[in-house]
Amino acid sequence: MLSQLMVLFGFFSLVLVLIYWINRAVVLFDQLIADGQSATVFLEFTALTLPSVMRLALPLAAFAAAVYVTNRMTTESELVVVQATGYSAFRLARPVLYFGLIVAALMSLLMHFLVPMSRAQYDQRLAEISQSVTARLLTEGQFIEPARGVTFYIRAISPAGELQDIFLSDTRSEVEHTTYTASRAYLVQDGDDTQLVMIDGMVQSLRLEDDRLSTTEFADFAYNVGSLINSTSSARLRSSHLSTWQLLNPTPEIKAATREETATLLSRGHDRFNQALLGTVAALLGFATLLIGNFSRFGVWRQIIAAIFLIVLIKGIESAGLNAARSDSNLWFATYLPSVAGFVIVWFLLFWASRPNLFKRRARDITFS
Repeated sequence: MLSQLMVLFGFFSLVLVLIYWINRAVVLFDQLIADGQSATVFLEFTALTLPSVMRLALPLAAFAAAVYVTNRMTTESELVVVQATGYSAFRLARPVLYFGLIVAALMSLLMHFLVPMSRAQYDQRLAEISQSVTARLLTEGQFIEPARGVTFYIRAISPAGELQDIFLSDTRSEVEHTTYTASRAYLVQDGDDTQLVMIDGMVQSLRLEDDRLSTTEFADFAYNVGSLINSTSSARLRSSHLSTWQLLNPTPEIKAATREETATLLSRGHDRFNQALLGTVAALLGFATLLIGNFSRFGVWRQIIAAIFLIVLIKGIESAGLNAARSDSNLWFATYLPSVAGFVIVWFLLFWASRPNLFKRRARDITFS
């Protein structure tokens, strides 16, 4: 049974990871390729999102594998035969428990090591790309939007680095829209900022209140494009980058850098342990729910629906527990409520499966006088 669970777990994991990964890759493709990045950068970013995708897919794959194997063994009467030999529901659950512990080990590896490292590297590379003026602005013959409300166009770039025939439209203000045109321009680094120095151009300002247009010609004009580039930067420290030890022992420096309170950091640290436990809960829940009820040639679709409902219930408890833990650092234990509730439900279902007549009325002896 354990071998069947592992094989199907690998299959469902592969399918779910591909679905999540492709969906994420489409978004990254629009963001990176549209900004002039190469296919190598795109592949690098999609690889960095893989641990986060696997974190979402593995518990669902464990649940699906447990439901599928249990359903097949029930349909083929294998479980009925094994139970007839004297095996209790708790004894039958041992292979599923071992399988759940393997899933928990994989989830622990992801939650405590791979996901934090990949997210930190992802945000660092994203910040580096956001700082790259060449990638974001130096695109010939195309209208690009480096920031919302800003449109930039360059007709050509000379071998000496001179930008020819510049068009820059800034419509971010609710009061005034401004358009800059210039025959040529240069990008100049000014400390941490990047200035677009335009030569022989004109500024057109449209006041939205009365639709009044004013124009100003200039010999040279500097426009700070560094703010546009830095607007999408993600270089600051985030709680998802921290190790579990740092989350569970937040210092004032960490709280200042992440701009998060102690309760939030503690809840995130404990949630990493809870996510690993939920991998075991998902597998046991899918198995235990399908043991309830008598054998039917119509299958166990009602038990499968009940198992899905219980998973949704566990997720609801998870949200409530996280909200409570984030509100008060003394309530960190609320993070583990979904795991505790899941194990209690699994124990009750196995107890019920061992005593199928638990909720049935006992037939009364009828005596005739």
